[in-house]
Amino acid sequence: MVGAIASGQIAEYIGRKGSLMIAAIPNIIGWLAISFAKDASFLYMGRLLEGFGVGIISYTVPVYIAEIAPQNLRGALGSVNQLSVTIGIMLAYLLGLFVQWRILAVLGILPCVVLIPGLFFIPESPRWLAKMGMTEDFEASLQVLRGFDTDISLEVNEIKRAVASTSRRTTIRFAELKRRRFWLPLMIGIGLLFLQQLSGINGVLFYSSTIFASAGVSNSNVATFGLGAIQVIATGVTTWLADKAGRRILLIASSSGMTVSLLLVAVSFFVQDIVSQESTLYNILGILSIIGVVGMVVAFSLGMGPIPWIIMSEILPVNIKSLAGSVATLANWLVAFVVTMTANLLLNWSSGGTFTIYMIVCAFSIAFTTIWVPETKGRTLEEIQSSFR
Repeated sequence: MVGAIASGQIAEYIGRKGSLMIAAIPNIIGWLAISFAKDASFLYMGRLLEGFGVGIISYTVPVYIAEIAPQNLRGALGSVNQLSVTIGIMLAYLLGLFVQWRILAVLGILPCVVLIPGLFFIPESPRWLAKMGMTEDFEASLQVLRGFDTDISLEVNEIKRAVASTSRRTTIRFAELKRRRFWLPLMIGIGLLFLQQLSGINGVLFYSSTIFASAGVSNSNVATFGLGAIQVIATGVTTWLADKAGRRILLIASSSGMTVSLLLVAVSFFVQDIVSQESTLYNILGILSIIGVVGMVVAFSLGMGPIPWIIMSEILPVNIKSLAGSVATLANWLVAFVVTMTANLLLNWSSGGTFTIYMIVCAFSIAFTTIWVPETKGRTLEEIQSSFR
C-alpha cells in the first residue's frame, strides 16, 4: 500500500523506466532479508520491502504498456502483464514442491537482477516524454517502438494535442476531482480494482491448499500447482481475446462465470457440513467444490484478472494519472490486504459462508460493469480520455 501511494509520483517525476529500476532495489534487498533471516523480524522486513517494490511495479507496468502499445494490440499486451504474474505464481507453486523456502527466496532475486540491466535496452514511454516537454526524445522513442519504416506523424500530432493543455508538471487539487472528466474515470478505475480483489481471488489462491484439503484432496500442494497452471492457460487465452472480444464483454462474462462457480462451491460446502463424511454424496460434493474453485480461477483469469489493470491504464487523463493511478492501486492493495488477512478466519468460520460473500461481490461486478465501464477496444488513449469530458 505504501508503494502504491508513492508509485504515481515516482513514475511521474523520474519516468516509467526509472520507477521500475527503483522498485527492483527493495525487491532484491527484501529477498536477501528473507533468504538469510535470523528470526521473524527479518521476514517481516523482507516482506515489507517486497510489498513496497510490488506496489510501485503493479501501477507502473500496466501504465507503461498502455502508453507504448499501438491501439490494436493494447489489450493483448496489457494482458501479458497479468499472464506474467500467473506464470510467476505457478513457478512459485512448482518450485515450492521441491526446494526449501530459503532457496525459493534466493530464486526470487533473479528476475529483479535481470530487470535492472534489461531496462537500459527499452525506450521510455513516449507519452511521458511528451508530457515532460522532451519533444525530440518523445518522437525518437515512438519511432523506435513503431519501427523505423513507419510514418508516425499522425500519432505524434495526436499525442501533442493531448498534452498541449497540460503544463510540464501539472498538479491537480483534490477539489478539481469533482469534475466529471476526472471523477468518472477515477471511480471506474478504483471500482474495478476494488472489486477485483473483493471477489476473494487472493484468499482462494493463497489458501488453495487448505481449501483443497477441506474438499478431501489428498495431495493438496500438487492440486494447487495444477490450479496455477490452469490460471496461466486461461490468462493466455485472454491475451488473444482482449482486442477481439473487447474489454467490457470479457469483464461481464468473467464476473458471471465467477458468480456461478462460487455458487457451486458455496452450496457444496454447505451441504458437506450436514452429510456424513463416509457417504458417497460427501465425496461427490468435494469434487464439485474443486470444480467450482477451478471454474472461479479460470473465469477470473479471462477478465477480472487482467482487464481492470488495462482499463485503469487506458481511461485516466494524463494530468491526473499519477494521483488517480496511485489511489486506484492503493484501493486494490488495501482490499487485497483485508481479503488475505480475513480469508483464513472466514474459512474457519464457514467455508460455504465465505464463498457466498465472494459470490455476492462477483454478482455486483456484473452490474457495475454493465452500468459504468466503457468499451475501450480499438480507440487511442487520447480518444478514450477525451470521451469523459
